[in-house]
Amino acid sequence: MNKYTPFLLFLIIITGWSCSDKVAEVTPAFDLQLNETEIAGGIMTPEILWKFRRAGNIALSPDGTTVLYTVTEYDLPTEARRTDIFAIPSAGGDAVQLTTDGGTSPQWFPDGSKIAFTSGGNLWAMNPNGSGKKAVKNLEDFEHYSISPTGKKILFTRRVKLDQTPNEKHDLPKANMRIIDDLMFRHWNYWHDYSYSHIFVAVFDGTALSGTSDIMEDQHFESPTAPYFDGGEISWSPNSNKIAYTCKQVTGKEDAVSTNTDILIFDCETGKTTNITEANKGFDKYPVFSPDGSMIAWQSMDEPGYEADLDRLMVMSFADGSTSWLSEGWDYNVENINWTNDNSKIFFTSPYLGTVQIFSIDLASRAVNQVSSGKYNYGPITLNNESLVTGIKSMAMATEIATIDIASGDVTQISSVNRHIYDNIMMGESEERYIKTKDGEDLQMWIIYPPGFDPSKKYPALLYCKGGPQGPLAQGWSYRWNYQMMAANGYIVVAPNRRGNSGFGSEWREQISGDYGGKNIQDYLDAIDYMAKEPFIDEDRLGSIGASYGGYSVFWLAGMHEKRFKAFISHCGMFNIESWYGSTEELWFPNKDLGGAYWEDPRPVGYNYSPHLNVDKWDTPIMIITGAHDYRIPYSQSLEAFTAAQMNGVPSRLLFFHDGTHFVTRPQDAVIWQREFFGWLDAYLK
Repeated sequence: MNKYTPFLLFLIIITGWSCSDKVAEVTPAFDLQLNETEIAGGIMTPEILWKFRRAGNIALSPDGTTVLYTVTEYDLPTEARRTDIFAIPSAGGDAVQLTTDGGTSPQWFPDGSKIAFTSGGNLWAMNPNGSGKKAVKNLEDFEHYSISPTGKKILFTRRVKLDQTPNEKHDLPKANMRIIDDLMFRHWNYWHDYSYSHIFVAVFDGTALSGTSDIMEDQHFESPTAPYFDGGEISWSPNSNKIAYTCKQVTGKEDAVSTNTDILIFDCETGKTTNITEANKGFDKYPVFSPDGSMIAWQSMDEPGYEADLDRLMVMSFADGSTSWLSEGWDYNVENINWTNDNSKIFFTSPYLGTVQIFSIDLASRAVNQVSSGKYNYGPITLNNESLVTGIKSMAMATEIATIDIASGDVTQISSVNRHIYDNIMMGESEERYIKTKDGEDLQMWIIYPPGFDPSKKYPALLYCKGGPQGPLAQGWSYRWNYQMMAANGYIVVAPNRRGNSGFGSEWREQISGDYGGKNIQDYLDAIDYMAKEPFIDEDRLGSIGASYGGYSVFWLAGMHEKRFKAFISHCGMFNIESWYGSTEELWFPNKDLGGAYWEDPRPVGYNYSPHLNVDKWDTPIMIITGAHDYRIPYSQSLEAFTAAQMNGVPSRLLFFHDGTHFVTRPQDAVIWQREFFGWLDAYLK
């Protein structure tokens, strides 16, 4: 087949999204073609999901004519993984594979003459056509890198060991233990390793480094910041004389309760570092210099200790040191900051009404203009020479590469890394609905229908409870919580943008703090009650599923749903909020969302919404999933819940992933996750 599925054609027609006639088709590193059985089935399966090729890093050439992007592939039988680099004209055309033995993190030399990339732990340079690959000398053991705009310097990050281990303290090299005197000894999925991510700067001639120095020497702080260590938190000034970076200059207990990251500027000529956001005690991240170097923009949150506060666009003028809240009045988050060449506008992305769209803001008038449209998530974005390139995805399409006409907003998809799949399987349609909540608010939700949906039939339905609890429920594509996978298994998915979700203004987002078992849970009940009245949904075959805060939501619903649901699945959910407070790490989160620690007087009302308090009312089959290396919501929470279900005679199953974190990432683990997930639901809903 050489055409899109009927549903993708439907999307193209109703949204005005145009696809290049020459979308890229390249040969996979592994055998990812669908076999006869998969083609005959024509719908998503766990095995097909791991045949998706994953578009990653995007790098637009200085002249805006060529896009580099990475593609990652997995081989399910061996769990082997490989990432390579491709190039495609931004105007559309044939893709060229530039690396065949691995390549990540592509970056153009400032003059466009060469491409830098990483492979095998080394930094390499090659010609734009992929020829002439040579390793850069004097650079090993690094994580992120960035060539300066003049091309004469380079920065990179590297972990620097600064703390003494117990083995060193006691001169006993075979001991396997820790001595802990302060907090933040582990984070998300890793234990502190006695080292810190530091930024190094060096002279660069295109082939080798010299004069390397640590601009954070002896500091027990990190940049980029934990736990994501995002290289986008560091940037060069246009003249290559300054480096702006994000850093959290606190440690231990203070680190555990604070969100106070700052933007620091290091002067490469004087060696002086200046903190330009010292007055703000919330998050400050992702600095980006203006093209003429006269200004710098960044994302900023105002409220200390609130990780989901409004992400504001701040701009500072170097001429007088003044800082302005450029996006003041815009009640949506600002992400992915990109300046226009003339310094007059900034393009950014924002979660917006159940999607992620691209916007621009004029520095003079401060007017915000929506650039993109449609049922998509856009981003990350890159802007060069008035060429805007972006990732694009939806509930029916994994990430692809697209260009956007800045004037008209027209979108052109230029890649098709998964045509081998879309040509052979059908996707279910998604529908946006608004309903009235019990308290009279407008609730937006996405409904995803099975492929070949027949409204004359009755289907089981799943209430999808999102994690977060803040953040967007938009046009996401997941390789585990995949809406199309659920739909392909014959379920109608109901995904409400309940209170707490981003993209509907600050009041909607902020309401959930301190009210975990309140209005957002009622939003869920309002959504499923509304959909259960549809003639094509069987109200006697409803399930509820979710992970993280969504897993908590499932635990809470299990104790108060009044027999609406016939099956539950909770992944890495909070069960006993008191014990969770004592075992998690980012304490700023419960301090804000629960109101403080459980021993405070008066006791914060957030602890009244702990699911373990209602476990005596559990009466519905539940599957519980967790990972051994989840330190955000430690696996003991899931063990407590499973023990409670078993002791109360509730049909229950525990999936424990020894290599799992807050997520399941190993391919074969993920396939087992899917098989058990639908096996459990089918047993009680079909």
